[in-house]
Amino acid sequence: MRKTYQMEDLDCAVCAAKMEDAIRKIDGVESVSINYIMQQMTIEADESRLAGIMKQASKACRKIERNCRIIM
Repeated sequence: MRKTYQMEDLDCAVCAAKMEDAIRKIDGVESVSINYIMQQMTIEADESRLAGIMKQASKACRKIERNCRIIM
């Protein structure tokens, strides 16, 4: 399943790349792309596990950039 989420307070393109790398390592994630300019994340993941994957993705983003959040 492919889904796009709006992001908030993503301040750095380098941080976006680090977030992509961290999210890509989550089990069940097929692909992820974060657009720093549009403040959007597109993720392709196992639909049956998407809620858990998104919780992990949100944690990963906050570790890299404390104020950044994924709007779900």
